[in-house]
Amino acid sequence: MPTNAPSPMRRRLLNGGAGLLAAATTPSWLSPAFAQGQSLRPTPSQTEGPFYPVALPADTDFDLLRTGSQAYGKGQAAWVTGTVTDTRGTPLAGGVIEIWQCDQDGHYHHPGDGGKADRAFQGFGQVTLGKDGRYRFRTLKPAPYSGRTPHIHVKVKLNHQTLLTTQFYVQGDPGNERDGLWRRLSPDKQAALTRPFVNSADGLRAEYPVVVQV
Repeated sequence: MPTNAPSPMRRRLLNGGAGLLAAATTPSWLSPAFAQGQSLRPTPSQTEGPFYPVALPADTDFDLLRTGSQAYGKGQAAWVTGTVTDTRGTPLAGGVIEIWQCDQDGHYHHPGDGGKADRAFQGFGQVTLGKDGRYRFRTLKPAPYSGRTPHIHVKVKLNHQTLLTTQFYVQGDPGNERDGLWRRLSPDKQAALTRPFVNSADGLRAEYPVVVQV
């Protein structure tokens, strides 16, 4: 009896062609997890802290070690880099990432910290994310201040809406185990926010991937 159903051989060819087409049309920026139908875990949020700038400084670029003509020479210079994506692995193009931190002596550019921060240390920076979602800051390997382990404060914004507020930590720092905010994190969330600072071709570097819910 005549039938319109494809033969077994034809079914295999059709299925194989569909798989090749899907592979060919999957954007290269998709993460392996999302390509397998899994969502990425959002980066854990944390408190803003008391020292977000009351008013942004005149200089807010990626280089926190230089303010105007002044260069900051204390502590360890480092690069803090990474990518910002959504939970599907899509780069957050056009978003903004901000960081702020204390100087090597533990002081913030904030009136609540007594105005003791070194003026040569910019203390705050922001960059706009490109098509690949990458960011980089030239800054100070974070230093401790009274009652806290070394950390960097972080905000991610899109169209002036804050998507994430959190903090980055230094892997292996002895102050982590004594820090209340770090200890409250589950082990997987600690791992998401804590990275090593390692030597690279262009100096000390730490890589912090960020995932936000849009």
